[in-house]
Amino acid sequence: MTEQSQAFVPQWVRAEPDRVLAFAGDAAHPDGGFAWLDSAGAPVPERPVETWITCRTTHVLALAVAQGRDELRPGVEHGVTALRGLLHDDDNGGWFASATAAGPVADHKGAYEHAFVLLAAASAAAIGADGGRALLDEALEVFDSRFWQEEFGLVADSWDRTWSELEPYRGVNANMHTVEALLAAADVTGDRRWSDRAARIVANVVHGFAREHDWRLPEHFDPGWNVLLDYNLDKPADQFRPYGVTIGHLLEWSRLALHVRHALGDEAPGWLLDDARELFATAVRDGWNVDGAEGFVYTTDFDGAPVVRNRLHWVIAESLATAWALHQATGDEQYARWFATWAEHAESHFVDRELGSWRHELDERNRPAATVWEGKPDLYHAYQATLLPQLPPAASFIGAVTG
Repeated sequence: MTEQSQAFVPQWVRAEPDRVLAFAGDAAHPDGGFAWLDSAGAPVPERPVETWITCRTTHVLALAVAQGRDELRPGVEHGVTALRGLLHDDDNGGWFASATAAGPVADHKGAYEHAFVLLAAASAAAIGADGGRALLDEALEVFDSRFWQEEFGLVADSWDRTWSELEPYRGVNANMHTVEALLAAADVTGDRRWSDRAARIVANVVHGFAREHDWRLPEHFDPGWNVLLDYNLDKPADQFRPYGVTIGHLLEWSRLALHVRHALGDEAPGWLLDDARELFATAVRDGWNVDGAEGFVYTTDFDGAPVVRNRLHWVIAESLATAWALHQATGDEQYARWFATWAEHAESHFVDRELGSWRHELDERNRPAATVWEGKPDLYHAYQATLLPQLPPAASFIGAVTG
């Protein structure tokens, strides 16, 4: 960090990645992979092994290993082993969404889960974890052959177990995490094809869908990528496909546009920075302190009115990361001020000094809640948000820590 940046990054933020890692302890699931964690960090073995949880934990551990925590390497290789065994479909290829030792529990093949397989594999490969590069090569092949839709420059969402039936739904959440994974894969493999794919997705989603809807990004589409504005109107708090505009995703897409900008270098179009600023401004205007209490609402409708008012930890984490990235990119002091504001909010309301990690959900009055999420399954958002201010600008986290 520069001296200027240190002025608005609190000491607790710099110490937080190690504290978040410590919370996980031994998060291994007895069946393999990594378990969902409860509010105190204890594994919940009665839940199946979730592919996205195993991948996120593997990725975070690999980032820590790349920064010198080699004692965590066995954890990375434990995750890789599960992704090459327990969670892998040996008959049809690809990865189940969840499994136990008895077999798959959710056997669909989702782009969301596969994006995290790709991210975990890239990070594992970067540190030379056993099996990491083979996993990365397979994940890239599955992505390329099953999910990438060249005619749209976007990824499809979910197949059945045998890759016979593609769900008639398209969504930008899976595309968002695919961008992150492809940028990591490009950094690890040196293959520009993957960062170019990430750039195409961002162009279509950010410079297309978001800009066309006044930066209130629609999330849900039909197979021809026609927007479905009323999708899940009856299930507004869905964990992965909520109705309306997801404020935290505006922030994530803003940051990802900046990562793509870094990847493209001198070839980056000017709109990447302009659009990142617009998405950030919309998230602040529609989402922050809009309903009589401090915090970001989870979702709004397409007029900017709050829908789900609970506060989720990953949203405040992404606000920190995006404010930091925009300040790095522009030097604009407004982003430093926002970073300081949200760091204070995160520490006051989300950072759990008693039980560890971050409270994953608060209600509309910032009281602990579990409407959308139970426990504290996720290291990834809090870890990355507090690690980013300690890294140089880069296309990916693994590129930053190994470059």
